[in-house]
Amino acid sequence: MLANMNKMMMEKVKSFQQQLRSRDERIVALETENAMLYLKLAQCQCQLRDSKQEATYHAEIKREDEKLRYELREKLFAAQDDLTKLRNQFNTTREQIKRLPLELKNSISFDDVIKQAGGSSIMKNLSTEHTLSTEQLQDKLLQAERARDEAMRKTNMERLRRRTLHNTLVELRGNIRVHCRVRPLLAALDSNGDGRLLGLPKTQSEKIVEVMDEETLLFNQLNANNSSSNKAKTFEYERVYKPNDDQTMIFADVAPLLTSLLDGYNVCIMAYGQTGSGKTHTMVGDHSLYNDLPDNEEEYKEGIIPRSAKEIIRLMKERGSATESYSLEISVFEVYNNEINDLLARDDAKTIKHAVFSANDGSQEIPSLVSQPVSSAREVIDYVTYGMRHRHEDSTKVHAHSSRSHLIVQLNLFQTNMASSATTPLDERSDETSPALSPSVGRSKQIGTSIPVRSRSPAPRYSRSPVPSRKAHSRSSTPVSRSQELVSPTSSTTNNESQTKNTTKTITRTIKTKLQLVDLAGSECVGMSGVTGSALRETSNINKSLSALADVLQALSENQNHIPYRNTKLTHILQDTIGGDSKLLVMLCVSPVQKYTTETSQCLAFGSRTRQVARGPAKKRRPTGFNLDIPLWSSTESLHSRSSSSSIPRASNPRR
Repeated sequence: MLANMNKMMMEKVKSFQQQLRSRDERIVALETENAMLYLKLAQCQCQLRDSKQEATYHAEIKREDEKLRYELREKLFAAQDDLTKLRNQFNTTREQIKRLPLELKNSISFDDVIKQAGGSSIMKNLSTEHTLSTEQLQDKLLQAERARDEAMRKTNMERLRRRTLHNTLVELRGNIRVHCRVRPLLAALDSNGDGRLLGLPKTQSEKIVEVMDEETLLFNQLNANNSSSNKAKTFEYERVYKPNDDQTMIFADVAPLLTSLLDGYNVCIMAYGQTGSGKTHTMVGDHSLYNDLPDNEEEYKEGIIPRSAKEIIRLMKERGSATESYSLEISVFEVYNNEINDLLARDDAKTIKHAVFSANDGSQEIPSLVSQPVSSAREVIDYVTYGMRHRHEDSTKVHAHSSRSHLIVQLNLFQTNMASSATTPLDERSDETSPALSPSVGRSKQIGTSIPVRSRSPAPRYSRSPVPSRKAHSRSSTPVSRSQELVSPTSSTTNNESQTKNTTKTITRTIKTKLQLVDLAGSECVGMSGVTGSALRETSNINKSLSALADVLQALSENQNHIPYRNTKLTHILQDTIGGDSKLLVMLCVSPVQKYTTETSQCLAFGSRTRQVARGPAKKRRPTGFNLDIPLWSSTESLHSRSSSSSIPRASNPRR
C-alpha cells in the first residue's frame, strides 16, 4: 500500500516537473518574442522619427515652393499690370499721333486768324499768355534741374571733403586703414554646389552680412534656431565694398597709397580673412591668370598686386627726370610652417634657412632673399606668377585652392637724387685725401648707412610665359661707410688768379622705400576643413601666426610696454610695418553666409580692433639703404651668392 502511494507521488512529481519545464520553456519563448517585439517597436519608432523629419523637410520645401510660387505670382500680376499700363500708354500715344494732323491744321488756322485779326488786342493777349505760360514752365524746369545738380554737386563735395578729413585724421593718429570686401554668394562654396538653395532663409547659405553704405556693414548674427535676433551688429570701416564691386573699384582706393611710396614712405597692403573669402582673388586675381588670357580679360581680373606694379611703373616714368631717377627690385617669398621660403630661389638653394635682421633704423631685412631688378610691370607680374606656382597650396573641404602659407611680395624702390653744391679749394683737397668711391658703385652710394654694392643685369625680353629669365643680382661684401658720399669733381674756374675759386660737386643720395603686398593664409576650422596629417600641421601654424598677429595689434592698441613681435616669423617680418614706420592698409575679406558665422564674426572683430591702433604719423624715409652693420653683410654674403647667382629655373606646376 505504501509502495503504491510512493509510486503515485513520484508520478505526480514527474508530472509537475514536466509542467514546470513546459512553463519555463513557454516563459523563455514569450520573453524572446517580447524582445523581438521591442526591437520591432524601436525600428518603428526610428522609422517614425525619420518619417517625421522627412515630412518636416518636405513641408519646409513645400513652404519654400509656395513662397516662390506666391512671389512669382505677385511678379506675374505686377508684370500684367505693367503690360496693361503700357498698352494704355500705347493706345493714348497712337490717338495723339492720329490727332496731330488735325492739331497742326488748327494751329495753322489759329495763326491765320491772328494774321487776319490785324492787331486785334484779344488775339494778341491770347497768344502772349500762351507763350508766357510755356516759357515759365520751361524756366521752372531748368531751375529745378539746376537746383538738383547743385545739390548733387554739394553732396559729392561734402562726401569727398569728409573722406579727405577722415584720411588726414587717420594719417595724424597713425591709425591703420581698414577696408572690408564682402564676397558674393557662390554655390560651390556656400550650398554644396546646389544653386537652388543658394541664399534661401533657414539654410546654411542664408545671407547674414549686408552692406549698408560705403562705410557701414551690418552683421546679422542668428540664434541657434536660425532666426534673426537682436544680436545684429554694425561695423564701420574706412571703406566697405559690395559683393558686385569689381577689381577696378577696389584698386581705386588703394592707388593713393602708391603715391606715398614715391614720396618716401613705406607702404604695406595685406589681405586678412578666412579660407575661401577671396583674399588671393583680391590681391593677385583669378586663378585663370596662371594661363595665357586675352589682354582685356586679364586686366579685368587682375588684383591689387599686378595693378600696383603697373601704377608704380607709370609713376616712375612720370616723375623721372635728369636729376631724379628710380629703380625697382622684387622679392617673392612665403612664410610656411613658420619658416621663410624664397619663391624665386633656385631649387638647389631652397634649403637655405632665411633669418630676419633688424637694421639700425628699425627696419626688418632678410638679406639672403633673391632680389630681382625689374623695369616693367610685365616683369613684376611674371615673377609673381612664378612665385605663385611654387607657393604651397592644398585642397580642403572648404576650398579647392586653399593657400597653406602667407605670401609676401616685396617691391623695393630706390629713388636717386642728384644735387650740386659749391666748395672751396680747401674742401676739395680734403675730399681728395678722403677715401674716394669708385663710379662702379652706382646707386648704392648714399649718405647714412653701410650699403652693399648691387650689380646690374640686362632686362629680360618680354614673354607671355610667366617664366622669368633675369639673373638674380647679388649683394657684394664691399660696404659703404656712413660718412661716404658720391663726389664727382667737375670744377669750373671762374678766376684763374683768384685764391678762392669755387668747385662744383655732385652729390647723389638714394632713398629706399618698400611696398609689401601680403596675402595672408586663411584662418580655418579643422572640423569644417577636414584636414589631416601634414595639412593639419599647416593649419595649426597658420592659426598660430594669425593669433600672434592679433596679439601684436592688441598690445599696440593697449600701449603695452612689450609687443610680442618675435612670437612668429610673420609678425617679426612685419614688425616695422605694423609698428608705425609704414602706411598700412588691411583688406578684410568676409563670406556673407550663415555657414561661416564664427569666422566672419572673428574677422570683423579683428578689423575693429585694428582700427583702434594709434601708432603716430608714418615716418618718411631718409636717404638710407639697408642700414645693416658690416659684419651682417659679410656673414650672409655667401648664402645670398649661392641662392641668387644664376637665373631662376623655369616654372613648374604649382605644388598642391
